[in-house]
Amino acid sequence: METVEMNSVSLKRPRSEDDVASADEIKRQKTLEKSKAENDSGQSIETVTEQPEDMKSEIIPNEESEEQEEEELEDSDEDGDPESFADMMKHGLTESDVGITKFVSSHKGFSGILKERYSDFVVHEIGKDGRVSHLDDFSVPVDDEDPSEETFTVLSDEDKQRLEELQLFKNKETSVAIEVIEDTKEKRTIIHQAVKSLFPGLETKTEDRDGKKYIIAYHAAGKKALAKVRTATDPRKHSWPKSRGSYCHFVLYKENKDTMDAINVLSKFLRVKPNIFSYMGTKDKRAITVQEIAVLRITAQRLAHLNKCLMNFKLGNFSYKNHPLKLGELQGNHFTVVLRNITGTDEQIEQAMHSLREIGFINYYGMQRFGTTAVPTYQIGRAILQNNWNEVMDLILKPRPGAEKGYLVKCREEWAKTKDPAAALKKLPVKRCVEGQLLRGLLKYGMKNIISAFGIIPRNNRLMYIHSYQSYVWNNMVSKRIEEYGLRAVPGDLILKGATAVHIEEGDIDNYTIHDVVMPLPGFDVIYPKHKIGEAYKEMLVADNLDINNMRHKIRDYSLSGAYRKIIIRPQNVNWEVVAYDDPKIPLFTTDLDKLEGKPLPVLPTDGKFRALKMEFSLPPSTYATMAIREVLKMDTSIKNQTQLNTTWLR
Repeated sequence: METVEMNSVSLKRPRSEDDVASADEIKRQKTLEKSKAENDSGQSIETVTEQPEDMKSEIIPNEESEEQEEEELEDSDEDGDPESFADMMKHGLTESDVGITKFVSSHKGFSGILKERYSDFVVHEIGKDGRVSHLDDFSVPVDDEDPSEETFTVLSDEDKQRLEELQLFKNKETSVAIEVIEDTKEKRTIIHQAVKSLFPGLETKTEDRDGKKYIIAYHAAGKKALAKVRTATDPRKHSWPKSRGSYCHFVLYKENKDTMDAINVLSKFLRVKPNIFSYMGTKDKRAITVQEIAVLRITAQRLAHLNKCLMNFKLGNFSYKNHPLKLGELQGNHFTVVLRNITGTDEQIEQAMHSLREIGFINYYGMQRFGTTAVPTYQIGRAILQNNWNEVMDLILKPRPGAEKGYLVKCREEWAKTKDPAAALKKLPVKRCVEGQLLRGLLKYGMKNIISAFGIIPRNNRLMYIHSYQSYVWNNMVSKRIEEYGLRAVPGDLILKGATAVHIEEGDIDNYTIHDVVMPLPGFDVIYPKHKIGEAYKEMLVADNLDINNMRHKIRDYSLSGAYRKIIIRPQNVNWEVVAYDDPKIPLFTTDLDKLEGKPLPVLPTDGKFRALKMEFSLPPSTYATMAIREVLKMDTSIKNQTQLNTTWLR
């Protein structure tokens, strides 16, 4: 899913007279913040506990020839001057632009800094059995059939380079010869095992040449064998013990990387395709996250070896099972969040957290659902549903004000000037972005076949646009519903009985509360409330030139069946604590990795200059943690609002 990328943000409200007492502390904190150079600065204020129910994950296979260059380009353009960033974000969205306008609690809001450090935001996945994922064991299951540890060190760096080039057909050689220096049967066996386990797709044989023994590595079945996707029913040729489950499950602990990036990195180091990995949900970049991953026929020993060479990743809690993981097969996520430099009184904080625990928060789709530029993703989704393909093309490619990488700006300017896909593509070194994919599609299919050109974009990226439009409608309708009827169930509302939505009748109203009420995402397979909000849905879609009674599209992928979503979410396992601190760089709790490495708990002063709110809570899939935090702080979480309120925090 597409993420909103930004630097750390101060969730500050315009100060009233009650806030003045905290002004000195805030100024001191700003001075510290301006001067510090901190390694774990990063992006993304939004965290969704899971990809929303109507989205499927899809990993774009790496394009080896472009990947390194693209990563360098993406990393090189991350940071900018805070003032210029804030100026650019004046064109971004605010919460009210996407229908996020209501709160459920009555307490007075207060200020705090969300994700000043990515380590202030920790996410632990909750599996379908209710177990919270933790990294607490680096041991590898003992297996007599695993290769020896020497397998990973027997090949020289030069041998590995030549074997990788052979494996990926990067040169014209048809084989690689490795001389056996210490010629024993055991040594030859280890080299055979090393080549086959580290370079899938290669076979080996032993040859005598001029009185010396060589291990010859070669492709057994050419390029097709390498490109073929391996499955449990068609594994790679190398033996896999029948008694061992085909999938190695492990816990992935990652810092400041999203799940797809992490899997692409793991696949590069293991020299396998990303699609042999499976997982239950994607986790945010700007956080420390812990989740379960499964991989087909890669040994725990081989995975554990990656701990020695990967930054910001740790793998552990290995086990073998007979099944992969499936997207959505989880109960949710448990969050540990630190809001730094809070200004609220103890009474305000108690009221806010009690309200979060007892009432909950409005289950809005968060800001990341709608993009960061002056062209929101829901506008593109609306154009797709309207079958207006020229508008789709224009919205994706046209110049727009706002925060974008320089090469994208040049690409858009070229497109506006020439409408020439080839010329615009030349301005775009990163070809795997949506704009690059669409331009390649236009080159391939021509300007008169925009539908096919758009189809080159991966399916989940295309569907993101129409799901964004559904989310936009849902947010607006829920705000209207709460404004009209408040926080009580009323006749005509919808509730779920199993998977079926039914209307609340007058005689049953006492059996339900606001926590039972659901609202539909528009589609052809849902029903709507039988009160004013049902009509409001129709009016909103009519205004957008859409027919609520005909949500089927002539292209099947873009037909919307719809879904139901609870309007109020009450988090579970809510706990909180206010702590004092002096140093904004000091961590305020220990992570799984800290515990494994024996790091002590941070020692905090009893009367520090600043206060932080440490909060924990569990959320079900498809809910946005920042919408819970928004309810506590009573603040607009949009990038535009935060950068206008205070740019000092931005780096």
